Order: sequence, then structure tokens, then C-alpha cells
Amino acid sequence: MDKENQSFLAEEKIGTLMKKYAVPCIISLLVAALYNIVDQIFIANASYLGSYGNAANTVVFPLTVIALAIAVMIGDGCCAFVSISLGKNNKNDVCRSITNAIMISVVCGIVLCLIYIVFMNPIISMFGGTVNEETFRCSHEYFFYISLGIPFYMFGQAMNPVIRSDGSPKFAMISTLVGALINTILDPIFIFVFKWGMMGAAVATVLGQVATAALAIYYLFHTKTVKLSAKDFRVDFKITLKFLSLGICSFLSQISLVAAMAAINNMLRKYSGLDPIFSQTQYAQIPMAVVGIVMKVFQIVISIVVGMAAGCIPIVGYNIGARLYDRVKKLFTKLLLAEACTGAVAFIIVEFFPNQLIMLFGAAGESVYYTEFAIKSFRIYLCMIILACVNKATFIFLQAMGKAFTSTMLSMIREIVFGVGFALILPVYFGLDGVLYSMPVSDVLTFVASLIIIITTYKQLNKNKGAIPASA
Repeated sequence: MDKENQSFLAEEKIGTLMKKYAVPCIISLLVAALYNIVDQIFIANASYLGSYGNAANTVVFPLTVIALAIAVMIGDGCCAFVSISLGKNNKNDVCRSITNAIMISVVCGIVLCLIYIVFMNPIISMFGGTVNEETFRCSHEYFFYISLGIPFYMFGQAMNPVIRSDGSPKFAMISTLVGALINTILDPIFIFVFKWGMMGAAVATVLGQVATAALAIYYLFHTKTVKLSAKDFRVDFKITLKFLSLGICSFLSQISLVAAMAAINNMLRKYSGLDPIFSQTQYAQIPMAVVGIVMKVFQIVISIVVGMAAGCIPIVGYNIGARLYDRVKKLFTKLLLAEACTGAVAFIIVEFFPNQLIMLFGAAGESVYYTEFAIKSFRIYLCMIILACVNKATFIFLQAMGKAFTSTMLSMIREIVFGVGFALILPVYFGLDGVLYSMPVSDVLTFVASLIIIITTYKQLNKNKGAIPASA
């Protein structure tokens, strides 16, 4: 991999580069997010699963995010490290970082799979799966088969940004798209024709993940700008620590989301029991099922947001390494505007069309309490989605600039301090509604911190030379 092959990153128009790199990345992440939401749509519309299956999906979802968190730490970190190294014309570390990323993703996938299978029951309980007996049964069935696919899922997700850093964003997109299409085709067959229930939804997902992983392996034998050989596959702790430090923000933004989900699920379980309607056994799973759906819709929006920002990582990294700060500043401006517009469109949809959204998830076959709580949840939980989009873009852009510490701290404040804190505190005063308020309150306070960092970053970029270090 050499500098000449990547020099267009310093010469091409910013808008053109954003389209080339961000659009495929958006599609890749959007398709990845659709894996779970497609399962939930088919599960919700299966009369023999319904809201119990939806609640089970909500229980298992954060456990797949844990796998994703580790995978994106490896993949995004490697992508950022490779891009910065190319900008500096430092070719020696590039190949070693990719091979180490491959080895780590394989090992972590196998270890996490074993942990999930061995400790399945306590893990399900930890994430609120004991709201009632049927929800626990569905959660156990779904989680077992999803766990078997974890190694393939993590490998495919880790290699996706690595493939983008090699200059093949379209292949990265196609590999994820193929997996999602397989899942979408098999879901209705397994759920409605074979009547495999939660097992069918999980098996369809895993088969799609296997296809994505297989395509990633194929690509690694046909890379554009670096050729991997057997001698490159040796552990290099120095290189590994360097790229993992750049990916730690991606990890924390995902893993802290898991902590928030665990807090929210348990608060839903607790305060549903104190609600006059949802304390009844036949309705107990509704709040967890509904909030899970709202989270999945939010995840779709955030996939677009993260896709735009993550797609810019090779562009930012290269130009930072080459000390072309004016281009970095221009890219930052365009990105923030695009993210705010995305948030505005999402705001209109969730605030004005929540009934149409919830109808996709089997509302017609559920009680009126299901629909009423869903409409309220969409409107309250996502009312500050514009700020959420800007916050997320800021975290990732800082990471791409090599400012890992600042990016990590902002992400931790949002997800752990605010996300978990308010999810635990507000329900004490507002009951179930307090769980919904936790999201917008967290986003508003995080935006205040993000705005300060955004202003500071612009000032640093304006100083040009020496303003931004290549690593932090």
C-alpha cells in the first residue's frame, strides 16, 4: 500500500470523496442494522410470537451489540491507523496492523461465543428477560442460535472498515448487503412456512452473517494495495495497542450503549410492575417490546449518521497525516450539516408518523395499550434526535483525527454518565415515563459538551501547523 495510490484523498473535491466513501459505508451499516430490525418485523407479525417475541428480541439485542462493539473497535481502529500511516507515507506498519486485526477478531469471536453459551441463563436475566415466563423462553431460544453466529458476525463487521481502508468501500457495502438479503429472504420462510419461531429468525440471521464473513475472507486474498502473506501473521502488541487505542471510542460508544440498554430494560421490568396496566401478566412484556422497537428505529437513523462519519475516517486520517488542515475543516463542516439534516428528517418521521411506524411491528394484532405506549415512546424518547445525530458525528470525527482521548471521554459522558444515570434516576420520579425522558435529557446535556469541543476543534484547525497531533 503506498502513498501514490491514496494521494487522491488529498486532491479530490471533499464532496466527491464523501460520496465515494460515506455512501457505501452508510449502506453497509444500514444493512447491518436491518439484520435485527428485519427479524423483529417478521417476529412481530407472527401470531404465535407477537409481543413476547418482540420483547425477547429486545433482550438479546444488546448482547449482539457487545459483539459489535469489540468488532468495530478492531475494525475502525485499524482503518484509522492505516489511513494516518498512509498520510505519513509510513508503509511498514500497514500490513501488520491488518493481519493483527484479523487474528484478534477471530479469537474474540470464539471466546465471546463460548461465554454466551456457558452463561446464557444469567445473562438473559441480567438484561430483563425474566419479565414473564414466555419472554424468557423466547429469549433463550433466540439467544442460543444467535450465539453460534457470533464469530462470523464479529469477523465480518471487523473486516468491513479494513476493506474500506484498502480503497474498496463498494465491496464492503456489497458483502454486508448480501448477508442482509439472505436474512430477509430466509426470515419469512423459517418463521411462517417452517414455523421455526425464534430459532428460525436466529438461523436466518446467522446464515447471512456467514455469507458476509465468507466474502470478507475472499477479499483478503484479493486486496488492492497490500498483499498479505503467511509471514505477516505474527502477533505485534505494539501495533495492536496503537490501532486499538484509535478504535476505543467506537468500542465505548457501543458498549456503553449496552450498559444503558441493561439499565433501561431493568427499569422497564421494575416499573411495569408498578403500573396499573402493565403490571398485569398479559401486558407485562409490552413496555420492553415497544422501547426495543423505538431503539431499533433509532439504530437505523444512527446507522446513517455513523456511516457518514465513519466513511470519512480514511479521508480525515490521510489529510491529518499530510497536515492538510483546511481540507479537514471543510470536511467537518459538511459532515455536521449533513448529520443535522439527517436528524431533522428523522425527527419529522418519529414525531408525526409514529402510528405508521408501530404498525410495521404487529400493532394490528396487539392491544390498544401497545399502540398508545408506542406512540408516546416515539415522541418522547426521540424528540432530541437531531442533537443525538450531531453528537455521534462529533465523537467519530474526533476519533478519525487521532484525538482518541477526547472522543472517548465525550462518548463515555453520553452513554455512561447521562445514559445510564438518567435511566436509573428519572423513573424514580416519573415511573415508566422517566425511562423515556432519559434519552432526550442525555442528548441535550451531551450537545452542550460537544458544542464546546466543536468550537475548540475549529480553532485548532485554523492554526494549521502543529495544531492537531497525529495521535492522542
